[in-house]
Amino acid sequence: MVGGLAILFVFLAIGDALSALAKIPIPGSVIGMVLLAVSLKAGIVKLEAVQGAAEALTDNLSLLFVPAGAGLILYFDLIRRSWLPLLAAYLVSTFLVLAAVGLLQQRLDKAWKSS
Repeated sequence: MVGGLAILFVFLAIGDALSALAKIPIPGSVIGMVLLAVSLKAGIVKLEAVQGAAEALTDNLSLLFVPAGAGLILYFDLIRRSWLPLLAAYLVSTFLVLAAVGLLQQRLDKAWKSS
C-alpha cells in the first residue's frame, strides 16, 4: 500500500509541477489524475500497484471532508445572506459537470474500443 501511495503522490507532484510551469488554470491534482488514468490505460502503471492505496483513500473519504466542513462554519453568515445564488451555482455546475464527464467518457469509450 505504501508503494501505491507513493505512485499516487508522484502523479500528484507531476501534475502540480506541470500546472505551475505551464501556468494553466487547471489544478495540479486534476492533471495528475488524468496522467494516472492515461498511464493505467496504457499499461505503464499496473492497477494492482495502486488499487490498495486507492481503496483505502476512498474507504476513508468522508474523513477528508471534515476540515472543509469545519471551515464552512467560519462563513456561515455569508452563506446565510447569499444562499440563493450559491444554490443556483451549485445546481447548474453539478449538472454541467455531470454532462461533461458523461460525454467525455462516452467519447473515450468509443476511441478506446476502436483502437
